[in-house]
Amino acid sequence: MNSSNYLRTATAVLALAASLALTAGASAQEITAEHAQGETVLPSVPEKIFSFDLGTIDTLNAIGVEVDGVPDASFPEHLSQYRDALKIGSLFEPDYELVNAEQPDVIFVAGRSSSVYPQLSEIAPTLDLSVDWTDFPATIKQRSETLGEIFGKQAEVAELIAGIDANIAAVQEIAPTAGNALFISISGGRISAFGPGSRFGWVHDDLGIVPVIEDVEEATHGEAVSFEFLLETDPDWLFVLDRDAAVGTAEGAQPAQQVLDNDLVHQMKAWQNDQVVYVNPVNFYIVNGGLFTLNEMIVEVGSAIGADVQ
Repeated sequence: MNSSNYLRTATAVLALAASLALTAGASAQEITAEHAQGETVLPSVPEKIFSFDLGTIDTLNAIGVEVDGVPDASFPEHLSQYRDALKIGSLFEPDYELVNAEQPDVIFVAGRSSSVYPQLSEIAPTLDLSVDWTDFPATIKQRSETLGEIFGKQAEVAELIAGIDANIAAVQEIAPTAGNALFISISGGRISAFGPGSRFGWVHDDLGIVPVIEDVEEATHGEAVSFEFLLETDPDWLFVLDRDAAVGTAEGAQPAQQVLDNDLVHQMKAWQNDQVVYVNPVNFYIVNGGLFTLNEMIVEVGSAIGADVQ
C-alpha cells in the first residue's frame, strides 16, 4: 500500500471510530423515563423546561432545577419567582401556538393537564407525572425520583424524601391517640366531606389520623354534607379546606370561617376545643403534588395534633 492510500485508509478508520464514539456518547446521554401514560425518551438532559403542573414545578424548585415556562395560576410564596415567568397556558389548556414556537426540550403535565398529553407530545417530549390520590405520598415520591434521574439530582430527591418519611413517622406515632377527624372542603358556601381513599384521604390512610367515619361517601350518599351531618358525626378535629381561597372567590361565596360560624357548628367538640384547622388552601388544592409542598402539608397536619415534625 502506498503512503497516500495508507493515509486515506487511516483517516477513514479514525473517522469511523470518531463517529462510533459520538453515537455511543449520544445514546449514553439518552434518558428513558416511565410515567403515567407510558415511556418517553429524552435525547439528553433537558435545558428548556415547560411544566403545566405546579407539583412538578414545586419539586424541581426544591432540587434546584429552573423551569422556563409555567401555567397562569396561583403560586405560593416559595414559588413566587414564577409569578412573572413565561405563561404557556392555563392549568388545563396549553397555548399550543406559543409552546410550539418556543420548542422546549421537555414538557411536564399531570392531573388537570394530563388529558392534553397526546397533543403536547407532538410538539416535544412530554411526561405525565400525575399522582394517585389513593397512594398519594408514595406516588409523589416515585414521580420525584423520576425527576431526580432526569436531571441528575438523585441525592437531592433522596434527602427530601428522607425528611418526609421522618415526618410521616412522627405523625403516625401520635395520630392513634390524637382523636378522630373529618376533612371537609368549603366552596360557594357548600360543604363536601372526604374520608379514607378519597382525594384528601391520605391524611387518614398515610398519616394515620383516625377518621370519624370510615365510609364518608356511603354515609352521605356522595360528598355534599350539611351542618347537621357535621354535628352528628362530631369529630374531635375538623380539617377545613377553603377552596374559594385557593381558586378565587366565586360570586356569593363566603370565607370558610364565616360559613362555619353558626349555632350547629358551635356545638361541635372541634369548635369548642379550638380544634378546627384551616389548612393552607394553595398547598392542599393547587400545588399538592410536589415534594416540598407534601412536607409542608404533613407538617401542618402534624403540628396541629402535636406531632414532633419539622
